[in-house]
Amino acid sequence: MATEQVYGYCPLCISRCGCISTITDGRLTAVEPNPGHPTGRHLCIKGRAAPELVYSPGRLLRPLRRTRPKGASDPGWQPVSWDEALSEIAERMQAIRANHGSEGVAFGVTTPSGTSIADAFGWIHRLAHAFGSPNVMFATENCNWHKDQAPAETFGSGIGVPDFENADCILLWGFNPAVTWPAYADAILQAKRRGARLVVVDPRRAGLAGRADSHLQPRPGTDGVLALGLAGLMMERGWFDHDFIRNWSNGPFLVRPDGQMLTEADLRGGNRDRRVVWDEGLQRPLFYDPATRAFNEPAKRPALFGSYTLQTATGPLTCRPAFELYAQECRAYTTDRVAEETGVLPEQLENTARLLFEARPLAYYHWTGICQQLEATQIGRAIGLLYALTGSLDAPGGNVRFPRPALNDISGRELLNPAQAQKSLGHAERPLGPPAKGWITTRDLARAVLDGAPYPVRGLINFGANFRLTKPATPGLEAMLKELDLFVHVDLFENPTARFADFLLPAASPWERSGLAAGFQLGERGEALLQLRPAVIPPRGESRSDSDIVFDLAERLGLSDRFFGGDREAGLRHTLAPGGVGAGTLRAHPQGVPAAGPTRYRKYRQKGFETPSGRIEIYSERLLDAGHAPLPQFGATEQRDAGYPLALTTAKWPQFCHSQHRGLPSLRRRLPDPLVQLHPDTAAARGIIDGQWVLLQTPVGRMQAKAQLDGGIRPDTVCAQYGWWEACPELGLPGHALGGVNNSSYNALISGERFDPISGSNGLRTQCCQILPLAPGQEAHSRQ
Repeated sequence: MATEQVYGYCPLCISRCGCISTITDGRLTAVEPNPGHPTGRHLCIKGRAAPELVYSPGRLLRPLRRTRPKGASDPGWQPVSWDEALSEIAERMQAIRANHGSEGVAFGVTTPSGTSIADAFGWIHRLAHAFGSPNVMFATENCNWHKDQAPAETFGSGIGVPDFENADCILLWGFNPAVTWPAYADAILQAKRRGARLVVVDPRRAGLAGRADSHLQPRPGTDGVLALGLAGLMMERGWFDHDFIRNWSNGPFLVRPDGQMLTEADLRGGNRDRRVVWDEGLQRPLFYDPATRAFNEPAKRPALFGSYTLQTATGPLTCRPAFELYAQECRAYTTDRVAEETGVLPEQLENTARLLFEARPLAYYHWTGICQQLEATQIGRAIGLLYALTGSLDAPGGNVRFPRPALNDISGRELLNPAQAQKSLGHAERPLGPPAKGWITTRDLARAVLDGAPYPVRGLINFGANFRLTKPATPGLEAMLKELDLFVHVDLFENPTARFADFLLPAASPWERSGLAAGFQLGERGEALLQLRPAVIPPRGESRSDSDIVFDLAERLGLSDRFFGGDREAGLRHTLAPGGVGAGTLRAHPQGVPAAGPTRYRKYRQKGFETPSGRIEIYSERLLDAGHAPLPQFGATEQRDAGYPLALTTAKWPQFCHSQHRGLPSLRRRLPDPLVQLHPDTAAARGIIDGQWVLLQTPVGRMQAKAQLDGGIRPDTVCAQYGWWEACPELGLPGHALGGVNNSSYNALISGERFDPISGSNGLRTQCCQILPLAPGQEAHSRQ
């Protein structure tokens, strides 16, 4: 028996846990953690189930073409050769381009945070851009936008990497790494063992919330109110870093009564770009130039509070510092008001506000619990500004932009001319949101396909995105899939979205292809690591890596010149070129090599922040110019309908990623049925017992699930699971319907027409609901 161990990392989610794969007689038999890797101390059950994934009997192993009408119960899949499939796909794409322009073909890509698509993510974008399409359907608005892109409106960059090793306090808000990021969960527990404090904001007592020094449980949808309330307390008590805010934010900039920033031109006909501050030490105005990031003379003490009357060409004008306006907004959220709206007690607010300041430096992280709300961008801003009060940004123990290996960007955005890039669906409505990066929503795609608005889209080339399971109820979604002239789906398995495809192409599993990771988002050591993960076994059947499919399709589209003449190795060399570490070196060191320089903290002291002002944007002129509030503002808390008195939220469970893995026996055995968590008191009031099938209803739709009683969830909140569809024949467990009276699809409960106006984020966690017991025999499960 020949046994080999291969070093790599598990690519199934963002944790990228370092692992060792065991190959026995050419077959993958085990995947185990590699403790020597920065992220390898632990490996979740999904990673350990890799052999089941690779050898699942449900794997797609040959290219398939539809032979029956879309919507038929059986697509009539017919095997075809790769050459035949790709040639016909390319021919039909070119026909659409001839009739409707390159924008008439959209591309879809699943999330690299919860799948292994990161291996090909950049190449898929390059294919879209080389073809001329400005439309990539990527669910960033419900996943990563609010931590990776939206913070640029405040900090000029993403949320950064928490410096857990040096943090004295850690804030987790809408983020449960125990089930979504094992490497982070382990690092946080290590920090706790050395004495760091932990604050968790989550309506459930789940994961690390049980270890928290302060666990706040707000009603779903009230996170913004909570953030402003905490910030208001910190300012009222003086618990904030005055010097950091004064010197490194636009908080001192004076704002006119009309909401615009006061400029030098208003006072003496000078430069319209220069902003005005009132210096309390000098008792006169100073002028700040964003271009030079300096004042016209040394400042002594720029004012943060108060109001100041200055003489302008049109008479006296009373202005206030931006920070005063922010403080005024926060003052409106008294502890009593915040307690009433969020359900968090005043003493908890006081204690937490004190902890966030006194236990600095503070590292923080938020994720989908925030971004899946109707005011997601402003909530993220409110939390970011709360964090800015601590002065911990880019400081030891704070959120840091650690140096990471340098790579060339292969996504090819530069291949689109500016006019074509502006055609991205949704760009006119959300110019500061994902469409600015060419990322579109299923809603906007459906309108383009069905209504031709703002122009017709007739084709979709989709890499793994199962949006029928991961997006809310979108009018016309199925009709859109039927209406497309060309729909190509690339995946490991056939899923409900793929059933509408014209071509179904088999993707190789991540253990059958290589992948490159430049930085592992965990501390200085993890971010510095550059690792080329090798394929550990050959692709099964005729499956191909997503990257190979991209290169092969590019060749047939006449785009080989944009893909290094079809030479994959040349593409890899180009990717690695800036860092000076070659592919040969990486292959000789499969555990990766350090490939980044030393960490420099507080880099803003040398070059400022990458914002229009060069400072933290407490008051966002970009948002103001786009018609949005320049400061975080929130309307009245959504009232519960008398017929739907409970708040509905969702979360992830450790057994599955999104809509994947429910067909793997070892995982499905641990969680055989869809669950909805509710408090025992809530259940008792409705005659519901643990394990009973229940009906969950919203004004939008209904779903069925099994009740799981949990004393750690708020009594006015229920938490249901999404992503259920797949059967597990080995265990005799059925699949679940996506529609109709007996469905078990969370998507059916949520409207696709309610979303954040800036980013397009759906209100997946801000819906009112009711839950009722089902009598034996009523549930769909019994009729499968």
